[in-house]
Amino acid sequence: MHRLYRLTTTLFAPLIAFYLALRKRKGKEDALRFAERLGFARAPRPNGKLVWLHGASVGEVLCVLSLIGKIRTLYPDWAILITSGTVTSAKLLDSRLPDGVIHHYMPVDRWPYVTRFLDHWKPDLTLWVESELWPNMLAALDERKIPTVLLNGRMSEKSYHRWRLIPSGARKLMQTFTLGLAQTGAERARFEALGLADVRAIGNLKYAADPLPCDDAALDEMKAQIGSRPVWLMASTHPGEEAIALTCHAKLARAFPDLLTIIAPRHPARGGEIAALAVQEKLCLAQRSTGDRIGPQTQLYLADTMGELGLFYRLSPLTC
Repeated sequence: MHRLYRLTTTLFAPLIAFYLALRKRKGKEDALRFAERLGFARAPRPNGKLVWLHGASVGEVLCVLSLIGKIRTLYPDWAILITSGTVTSAKLLDSRLPDGVIHHYMPVDRWPYVTRFLDHWKPDLTLWVESELWPNMLAALDERKIPTVLLNGRMSEKSYHRWRLIPSGARKLMQTFTLGLAQTGAERARFEALGLADVRAIGNLKYAADPLPCDDAALDEMKAQIGSRPVWLMASTHPGEEAIALTCHAKLARAFPDLLTIIAPRHPARGGEIAALAVQEKLCLAQRSTGDRIGPQTQLYLADTMGELGLFYRLSPLTC
């Protein structure tokens, strides 16, 4: 399976390059750091031992952040490299990454890119906090005999049945992991059935993450603007979920006329799209990215900024 996958990603290199160019044009790739997606490093490798932690997007990155302090306590001489795959996660890390920790975009899963990445960084240990299994990267780690641990392992039943269609390929990928730490017993059983020899269920690492940061002055200011009004938050929304929130608001407002609904989209760049939806629904809107204040008539507050979710969690007794 892996030989076929490597051949396919080689033959379709022009299409992959075209797809990445489209993503870059749409702002889904970091134009200034795009070379990292091709495996080129922007920083030298530190001397000594290096642990590489990978999380795909914001949720996984937050889990990874919670581990850094523990790693530095136990292994103070080790350098730390973090990779992620999205612009949003990179922006979050820019504001929250401890000094001395290096961030790099995860290279696209083509053999030349992943080998270039690994040849430069030469990790001594890999901690993989990711629900997607990238065959070229995992094969390259296996070839180099780099100890790799699957953290916060998640395997849906649908994904499990897809991998069961290619049992030898799944087993080869699973053998890359020295250890697997799954979120639940059911997921542990799925990983084990696919060929991960040492896998244990320890719960969801996200629940052990540090509380999201919050600016106390901003919190006091927002509390003053909201006053005693009832408020609820729909956090990290995706397209389509904002319409659900507005429907909920309309129904709840019948019983709570002064209700304030806060929507914090997963991707703040969608703020304009969500604001247009609120206007269409004839709601009185305040938008954080434009500096709007919450007034007595404000029905919807659009929290379309980066790194402030901790603020809105503290404001809202009810969160979805």
